[in-house]
Amino acid sequence: MELSKNYLPATVDEKWYQHWMDKGYFRSTPDSRQPFTVVIPPPNVTGVLHLGHTLNETVQDILVRRARMSGFNACWVPGSDHASIATEAKVVDMLKREKGIEKSQLTREEFLKHAFEWKDKYGGIIYQQIKKLGCSCDWDRVTFTMDDHYYKAVIKVFVELYNKGLIYRGARMINWDPKAKTALSDEEVEYKDVSGYLYHVKYAITDAAGKPTGEFITIATQRPETIMGDTAICVNPEDERYAHLKGHFAIVPLVNRPVPIIFDTYVDKEFGTGALKVTPAHDINDYNLGLKHNLEIIDTLNEDGTLSAAAVVFVGEDRFVARKKTVAALEEAGQLVKQEAYTTRLGYSQRNPTTVVEPRISTQWFVKMADIAKPALDAVVDGDVKIHPGDRFLATYKYWMENVKDWCISRQLWWGQQIPAWYAPDGTFEVAATAAEAVAQFAQKGITVAAADLKQDEDCLDTWFSSWLWPMEVFNGISSPDNADYKYYYPGSVLVTGQDIIFFWVARMIMAGLEFNGQKPFSDVYFTGMVRDKEGRKMSKQLGNSPDLLELIHSYGADAVRFGVMISSPAGNDLLFDTSSCDQGRNFNNKMWNALKLVKMWESRQAADNTDAASLFPIRWFQSRLNQVQAEVAALHRDFRLSEGLKAIYSLIWDDFCSWYLEWVKPGFEQPISAAVYAQTVSFFEQLMQLLHPYMPFITEEIYQQLKTREEADALMMKQFTTPAAPVQATLLEGVLAQEVITGIRDARVKNQIKPKEQIVLHIETKHGNAFQQIEDTIAKQVNAKSVHYVQEAVPGCITLVVQKDKFYLGTETVLDTTAQKESLLKDLEYQQGFLARIEKQLSNERFVQNAKPEIVEAERRKKADAEAKIQVITESLKSL
Repeated sequence: MELSKNYLPATVDEKWYQHWMDKGYFRSTPDSRQPFTVVIPPPNVTGVLHLGHTLNETVQDILVRRARMSGFNACWVPGSDHASIATEAKVVDMLKREKGIEKSQLTREEFLKHAFEWKDKYGGIIYQQIKKLGCSCDWDRVTFTMDDHYYKAVIKVFVELYNKGLIYRGARMINWDPKAKTALSDEEVEYKDVSGYLYHVKYAITDAAGKPTGEFITIATQRPETIMGDTAICVNPEDERYAHLKGHFAIVPLVNRPVPIIFDTYVDKEFGTGALKVTPAHDINDYNLGLKHNLEIIDTLNEDGTLSAAAVVFVGEDRFVARKKTVAALEEAGQLVKQEAYTTRLGYSQRNPTTVVEPRISTQWFVKMADIAKPALDAVVDGDVKIHPGDRFLATYKYWMENVKDWCISRQLWWGQQIPAWYAPDGTFEVAATAAEAVAQFAQKGITVAAADLKQDEDCLDTWFSSWLWPMEVFNGISSPDNADYKYYYPGSVLVTGQDIIFFWVARMIMAGLEFNGQKPFSDVYFTGMVRDKEGRKMSKQLGNSPDLLELIHSYGADAVRFGVMISSPAGNDLLFDTSSCDQGRNFNNKMWNALKLVKMWESRQAADNTDAASLFPIRWFQSRLNQVQAEVAALHRDFRLSEGLKAIYSLIWDDFCSWYLEWVKPGFEQPISAAVYAQTVSFFEQLMQLLHPYMPFITEEIYQQLKTREEADALMMKQFTTPAAPVQATLLEGVLAQEVITGIRDARVKNQIKPKEQIVLHIETKHGNAFQQIEDTIAKQVNAKSVHYVQEAVPGCITLVVQKDKFYLGTETVLDTTAQKESLLKDLEYQQGFLARIEKQLSNERFVQNAKPEIVEAERRKKADAEAKIQVITESLKSL
């Protein structure tokens, strides 16, 4: 079959993915091999792959494919998360936009029917994208966090934790998302610095009897719309300015309600006016002050962020509209002293990024975290679970775990696992998996109630309360803990995820694994960095700087995209993505494709002879380089340095194989190639494709299959790695010397305008004649030298050059211009003298010599000796000219 001019990924990608699927290569079932288990961080069911996902899935596929090719029983479980807040918002919007239906018009069952229809329609999109990327997931194991077994597992865990006293229900100050109309956990709030105003407002003072004193006290607030919820003014007891106000009251502007002036050291008398308005319903610190001083709580906000009837004024207005109206009313009443620009930190809902979160007192369900966090902290600190890169993220993990707060797990939504709390008509409740179990539990307490009279809690559980069970429940480990899959695949091997969910997900999975199974959920955690554009900005839809994955794959092919995201993404470090890296990947594809075409051209030109291929220097050298990089890549993978591994393979293929090896073994024009050399070249090419396959699976499989006729079962993705032999260091050094000499002589030929077809006579002046014994023929072939001679002194009338410590004289029939040679040698001399000066300055620094490691000092001394030797050689060469 004739190969195309350039590599065409579109047909290749589709062909091989379907072939792998048809053969069941991605499937995994328990057997005698050691498992290598990876669970995909479940993307939102209604989402699409962005570049962060692309990086994450590519890293996982690299690890899984390499493990599969290393003898492990690799199992990569795909799935998606029901994403309570995000999905419910999409469904609510769809119902209103397309059907004119408000959520409030539906029963819970009717709404969930629409939600599942939405999930069935859009939920598979992200799986198709993952397949396009080439990910080798076990598609028979797709899991969804609202699957029946998963739903039951979440409920089972809730009941168990409640019975242990680790879940409780209570009224507390929580974070409230007014758009989604639900509570959030502390971790679901993202803080941003924003510009706003500080408003100085004066409150009239009355005495204990309510008589105006004629005085005013001024407070500063960022949120004047909450003034109507004030229930006290607080000052520091040591602040002499306000000591006389003990027992007095302040009149809340606009609503004219008297509130006490209280004294507490919490107030910083040096900050602002030294007086603080206390609004217990709308600030956590005010709430705590309110509890301490037994203050009234007036909630002036509705769940949608509009002012409630308790506000008295501007009722029903959006909080930010009410802010403007409040300021205007205060100014009209003469109570606005001033307003000044002010920068503050505001919390925004992670799921609704433009929505400012409101602190709100609400009755919610909470998990006590301190007790279950301690084992999860110890597991990481003690190294039972290893974080990569640990130097960057271990401290973050420790800080969060040592300062953990109770987790608010209830959400005022319908899309999710409904909280299994059952309320009797009198308001008492029992926590149980079913109404029948709740009835039995009531009966044990002497309470007779029928199941029909019970009302289940309306709230559902936080999405993360289901996803923290992910490594276990994808194998039915909670719902059916004795099953064979769970016992074989759990605990998993490695988790790959983004650094932004260390506590959201990673820490909680470790907690859950230790709490419900007694084992860690995985041994290693690999954190990918944030994907940013080339200007360092986080990619987002708002900025319009995030490319569409499918468009990238259409333009470049999946392998080039995988290459593009991996070539510059060390673990944990942010990836500055630019499509030029995909161009580089595409060029790499074409480089390998052209190498394939070259090798296939030789296939019909083989000549059977007695050549001992293993004895030829190009083959011995490339075998050592291949062995060297194979071992290097294995070590890099063990350390999760995947980007460095790709760079090593890229250099080996592009430079060593394509640019050097193939040129060294290339037969002359219309000349045959030794069958033994050809066979070894094909073998090298196969091993290179095997080494690269986890990174770029499609082109490597295609080239592997094109290199020679194979049995149908011979698939590269299933080909097992073998342990490479140790590289021969002397051969590697000879290879470096050969490359430098060939490059130097070629440059000299070009500078002196010696035509490529013109042969030269090569004279080598060296003190190490045996250094060239193995590489002499290769050098002669590559520089078109008809003969090679060893000399002890300069050869007149020749082009002179210096490589390392040796001199080379090129005899030619071309009339030479010694001026050009002198200029070249003088330029080299100037460089070496500057280099030597820098080394000598370093070595003359006593602090460096005393404090640096001995091997570093010794390396600098060797550099000095090498530079001095090169200077001597260049000087002698100049004299000969």
